Amino acid sequence: MPADCLSYRETNYYSSLISDYLDQKEELKGFYHRFPSIENFEAQIKDKKELFSADKRELLVRVLEQQYSEIEKGEEVSANIKALSNENTFTVTTGHQLNLFTGPLYFLYKIVSTINLASALKKEYPKNDFVPVYWMATEDHDFEEINYFILNGKKFKWNSQQKQAGEDAVGDLNTEGLEEVFNLFSAEIGGGKNAEDLKDLFKSAYLEHSNLTDATRYLAHQLFKEYGLVILDAQNKELKAEFIPYVEKELFEKVSHTTTISVAEKLEQLDYGIQVNPREINLFYLNDGLRERIIEKEGSFYVNGTEISWSKDEMQKEIQDFPERFSPNVMLRPLYQEVILPNLCYIGGGGELAYWFELKEMFEELKVPFPILLLRNSALIETSKQNKKRGKLDISQSELFLKQHELINRKVRKISNIDIDFSPQKEHLVKQFQQLYELAEKTDPTFLGAVKAQEVKQLKGLEHLENRLLLAQKRKLKDEVSRIAALQNELFPNKRLQERQTNFSEMYLEFGQVLIPTLIENLDPLKLKFKILTFGEK
Repeated sequence: MPADCLSYRETNYYSSLISDYLDQKEELKGFYHRFPSIENFEAQIKDKKELFSADKRELLVRVLEQQYSEIEKGEEVSANIKALSNENTFTVTTGHQLNLFTGPLYFLYKIVSTINLASALKKEYPKNDFVPVYWMATEDHDFEEINYFILNGKKFKWNSQQKQAGEDAVGDLNTEGLEEVFNLFSAEIGGGKNAEDLKDLFKSAYLEHSNLTDATRYLAHQLFKEYGLVILDAQNKELKAEFIPYVEKELFEKVSHTTTISVAEKLEQLDYGIQVNPREINLFYLNDGLRERIIEKEGSFYVNGTEISWSKDEMQKEIQDFPERFSPNVMLRPLYQEVILPNLCYIGGGGELAYWFELKEMFEELKVPFPILLLRNSALIETSKQNKKRGKLDISQSELFLKQHELINRKVRKISNIDIDFSPQKEHLVKQFQQLYELAEKTDPTFLGAVKAQEVKQLKGLEHLENRLLLAQKRKLKDEVSRIAALQNELFPNKRLQERQTNFSEMYLEFGQVLIPTLIENLDPLKLKFKILTFGEK
């Protein structure tokens, strides 16, 4: 399979924050602990080993065994769960929402990056074991973000009428209403082996499991079980009990706000912007069909928009009795993850890493090792047919990432039988006016403004003529223009990165069971490059 790489900066789809991080710019080094190079994991292993107890390992293994009790784990997953009881075993983790049928394609890239990093670490540090973990965002409540996927440019949406849809933690939603999605999906993909595989996968996941957590666990397990992926639902009373000291620090000392607000300001001063504005209290109360913010007023605590309230003493008792009711938001979830896992590295997208950069001082204050932060793999998948079209149109891989009008203009200029570039004429005009400026200064300087106005007018006239000529050539070369636009639209649906729009099922229909093994073989998480993969060629 041919594969090529671009820097993330070259694609023009990534923020300056992420591009500068990958370039290891000096001004960003205070916002993270260790850069994701293979040699930096040695010290990370040492730090985590010292601070992660045997009791925590025993609890984690017990919870995972419970969560997998109704799943045929397979040898690889069973071995990885068992290995977590050993002091020399560590995790690398990615997290993701419970998107319907995985949502956009980058769900696969996140998990493949995690699996491949675990493999790379095992080769470099053979005395240790490394377990890839998918952290399911079961406590998230943004139903509108997860209730659809896009296939062949069509949105397949779960229109749930459940009371808690959009209010409660999405993991608790029952799978009612997904049979309608299944029927529409089945009609769209038709027949054939790959289509039947997808139908079986959807049906087994969503029509044979009663809630979204179990359905998502089953789906991800079926896709990645042979690679030993361990899937964790952290909404668990025993795991939440481990987090009690940090919940108390958050509620009574507002530790996340006091440690992150100045960091966020520093990022803003560096013109990177702020991904997440920290609240004074970054916890939700989760109970009986409700997930709502906790706020504090004059020493008492309230659940926003409800009549629920506690004094400080009552709140301390609530935390001890019901730790599972305290749900971290985006600012605290990373801390919870690092408290309950022997984790070395978090793998996420650009937006995720941006809010992690706000958290280092909080981790230091609480004496929890800050993980290595790794940008997940990104890729553009093209078929061999699309690759051949691109070759015939003489479009380089980097040119694919241009804005469409820029790409078309560049190609029309290149293939046109006349020269549409008026740069020489503009340069000649500028030189002529330079002589007029010199003459005006020697005779009457008040004419300088008039000379400047005339220069601007004539340059604009040349640009207007150039644009008219370019437009005429576009009409003349409309077939080539149409083919260029069509190819780019196929590879960048809705003018966005393919991985952020297209569901994996579209690729599976085309490539079948080789899809995931090919991604495993070709995506290198430590290379820190955007990959272009051509399927169907050797």
